[in-house]
Amino acid sequence: MTAHDENAENAENDENDEETAADMSGGLGDLGGPAVSGGAAGIGRTGVPGGSGGSGEGDGGGPRIPLPRVSVEDGGRALPDVVPAVLEHHVLTSLLGAWALAACSAEEAAAVEEHIGDCAACADEALRLREAVTLLQRPESLDLDPALRTRVLDGCLERRPPRIPVPEWATPYDAETARLDALLQDIGDADWHTPVRLRWFEDDGPASRRTTVAGVLAHLLTVDGTVAVALGLADPMGDVTAPSRVPAARTEAYWRASHYPPTRLVRAPWREQSHGIVRTASFTGDAGGMPVSYGDFELPLRDAMLDRAFECWVHAEDIAEAVDYPYEPPAARHLNRMIDLAARMLPGALAARRRAGLATPGVHPHLVPAGEPGRSLRLEIEGSGGGEWLIPLDSPGAVGSADHEVAHVALDGVEFCRLAAGHVPPADAAAGQLGDREAIRDVLFAAASLSRM
Repeated sequence: MTAHDENAENAENDENDEETAADMSGGLGDLGGPAVSGGAAGIGRTGVPGGSGGSGEGDGGGPRIPLPRVSVEDGGRALPDVVPAVLEHHVLTSLLGAWALAACSAEEAAAVEEHIGDCAACADEALRLREAVTLLQRPESLDLDPALRTRVLDGCLERRPPRIPVPEWATPYDAETARLDALLQDIGDADWHTPVRLRWFEDDGPASRRTTVAGVLAHLLTVDGTVAVALGLADPMGDVTAPSRVPAARTEAYWRASHYPPTRLVRAPWREQSHGIVRTASFTGDAGGMPVSYGDFELPLRDAMLDRAFECWVHAEDIAEAVDYPYEPPAARHLNRMIDLAARMLPGALAARRRAGLATPGVHPHLVPAGEPGRSLRLEIEGSGGGEWLIPLDSPGAVGSADHEVAHVALDGVEFCRLAAGHVPPADAAAGQLGDREAIRDVLFAAASLSRM
């Protein structure tokens, strides 16, 4: 190709490029912007069509590229009407299921709705399908799943285990105080003054004390204080002096020293103390053998924490009943620990009642040295947290033995705990009884005698 031919071809290509640019500018002008004229004259110093300033505007001052269109909803204009699709009867009938599930397009839904207004058979079928759809959808409760907190904490602890974990014997107290705190968050100011009757078993008969929701929490604060003091924490009694360390005496002294009835303000110190107890107990290690004095008896720290978890649950139920709030029993593994504590305390309670003349020594007592097997009662706990325990009858130092079993009692787990809390009469507690009637009576009354205010 000669140089003359090459120049002619380049000129022809430039002419074609200018025609293409003119066509493009005309197209932009049709979309709302001014047409670009002058070919390369519209290219600014930024390389963007719109002049030397690079503002995106052409020679006419308007935008070279059209602006975004305004939404119909934002512009205040009415939405366009949905035109029902023109469909035959058999097609509309086949769409009824999709329409009931709200799976049709807008045009199809409009066609179906217009059709069922005229066709009685299809209207009946549509109604049946809509009712069937409502049965497929389970109604969801707005309340949080009670196990959600446990699952979240378990997931967090799996990903990042605590440097100082909470001992297993302290987890029931941690869980029950958290559950009670959640209940207290939901009640109103007036609910704190709702009357509550504390109930327990004393001298082979029921006993009770009237207080309020805030008074119950003050009771838990003062009695939990015995554990706090054993751990070296501050005593919530402050300057108030109680005649003894017995829980009832501490509570009565605290109530008397209050210038005004307790209000919701008692919640903050109670919750702070419960956090402090769990945190400090975690530093004691897994043994939990430190003694905690209740005035007239002692418990090792691990058992005292279970005792406080049990009482927290019992009084939380008292509060829930007073304010008409739903409340569930503890988790099965925690309930089992509480039942185990009560079962281990029964031989001592039996011996104390026998010394007080409230229990019979048995028709055929089988006195044995400490650590040896003796007459026993099989305590079978059914339901959540259940199990079996052999309770020695004649000596707290004896060992329960299946070979020396003289009686068998079966109770529901929650019912047994309510018996131990003094909320159920001993004569009404057992679901099944077999064997020595006197031994059964003594054990049931001993379980009720474990209760206190």
